[in-house]
Amino acid sequence: MPVFRLVLLSAAILIILLPLSDSLAQEPPATLAGMPDAEIATAPVRFDERTLFSVRGTTSFPAPERAAGIAARIRDLASDSSVEPESMIVVPSDLGLDIRAGKQRLMTVVTADAILESVSLETLAAAHRQKIAEAITEHRAEREPGKLLRGLGFALLATAVYYALLLVLRRVFGQLQEALERRVQAHVAALPGKTFQLVQGRQIWEAVRATVRGLHWILLILLFYFWLDVVLAQFPWTRPLGDQLTGLLTDPLVSIGTGLIDFVPNLLFLIVLTVVIRYGLRLIKVYFNALERGTASLAGFEPEWSMPAYKIVRALTIGLALVMAYPYLPGAGSDALQGVSVFAGLLLSLGAAGTVSNLIAGYFNTFGRVFRVGDFIKVGEVMGEVTQVRLLTTRVRTIKNEEVTIPNGTIINTHLVNYTVLAKTQGLILHTEVGIGYEVPWRQVHAMLEEAARRTPGLLPEPPAFILQRQLADFAVVYQLNVYAGSPKGMADTYSKLHQNILDVFNEYGVQIMTPAYEGDTPEPKLVPRDQWYAAPATPPGPPAGR
Repeated sequence: MPVFRLVLLSAAILIILLPLSDSLAQEPPATLAGMPDAEIATAPVRFDERTLFSVRGTTSFPAPERAAGIAARIRDLASDSSVEPESMIVVPSDLGLDIRAGKQRLMTVVTADAILESVSLETLAAAHRQKIAEAITEHRAEREPGKLLRGLGFALLATAVYYALLLVLRRVFGQLQEALERRVQAHVAALPGKTFQLVQGRQIWEAVRATVRGLHWILLILLFYFWLDVVLAQFPWTRPLGDQLTGLLTDPLVSIGTGLIDFVPNLLFLIVLTVVIRYGLRLIKVYFNALERGTASLAGFEPEWSMPAYKIVRALTIGLALVMAYPYLPGAGSDALQGVSVFAGLLLSLGAAGTVSNLIAGYFNTFGRVFRVGDFIKVGEVMGEVTQVRLLTTRVRTIKNEEVTIPNGTIINTHLVNYTVLAKTQGLILHTEVGIGYEVPWRQVHAMLEEAARRTPGLLPEPPAFILQRQLADFAVVYQLNVYAGSPKGMADTYSKLHQNILDVFNEYGVQIMTPAYEGDTPEPKLVPRDQWYAAPATPPGPPAGR
């Protein structure tokens, strides 16, 4: 029964393979039954870390499994010293040609393998047999006791040379360091200035010593690498590791060199783009500088807009240049660079929200003509002269000579009073209020307030001052004096002098100021007699000049 099953299995395999072999014989070798060479699944047969040849597989017997089985049988044959490589023969079989060593079958070369290599079946089988025999012979020769002893001796000699070179390098660099120290100290001592010798001389020597030490370590690492490569190459078990060690050093260098060569066209594009953008921005800046100085003009464009507008143009130009340059950067399409870009964008969006708000507010203040440098403004509780306007902040010098830095976002989000913008053409109206009793004629109060305004220096005679009766309060009438000033500068001093004159005029005419209000009249009117205007510690003014 088992024999009958084996016969049936063999017949089925022949039925499957015979049409395949016929079709392979009819199709051109380049396509292999309509399949392109790039789609033919093959696997290398590796022995002692080198590739002997490649084989193809089928759906039921993939190429990697077939190659692994052949390599395992070759290793078993190499370890069996009773079988000579020359005893391998090629014999026909039901599936193709078998390569055998005694009773052991190493592999079967089928027609599909020959079609893949575009040679005859007999030629391919003979070539595979020859490569296997040479590999086994070399494998055994490398493991002979005599050759291993010679390798051990050479390794010991290389180790001795390595140790001797270590001692030589240590002595040479020690002497070199001493000689350089003497020369550096001699040159430093010849320089003028003891402080310079103490500080700069030490820094110079530290730099020289670090350079010598770095060169020493580089030579030590290179020496260790060559010693390790030589020692590993002496033994067949470690030779593959030595080959990989060489690749660890050469592969990165080759990769870097190839990458640099491939990057040359992109680098030229980036250089040209950088030069064009750099000199283009310079020309644009020259034009905006001319607008700022007034040597060039643009309809509806203010000179103070020049630098902010140039910064906008510069940002847009640089942004466009970065977009153009991005595809030409190394690793532009890599996931790593994309991840870094996303991370940087996230940090920028989270951390720069306030900065962007202040930046937009700064441009709004500039192009909206909200204020300029030199204007006298009030932002919240801060009042003073604008000394500097930047894209992010505005600096104000208060009347107390304090410099206050205000974020532009704060200015745009709160009310702002500009005392200067209309004062140049229409004058700035200063106002103050007093409460006067109902028994005093309002015309008299108006006349006294106007007299106080005329006595106050720094006020404009035209337009004339005017008075508003703002409130008929419970105990007094509230009068508001409005006067015109040509400039907001010195406003605090003008207010102070105006209040002084109001007190003087009302005292002169015996009119009592009812602010603050009170209940009930006092036995004596709340007046300051003229002879007490300069009571101690006040000092009366001297006689007018010329008297």
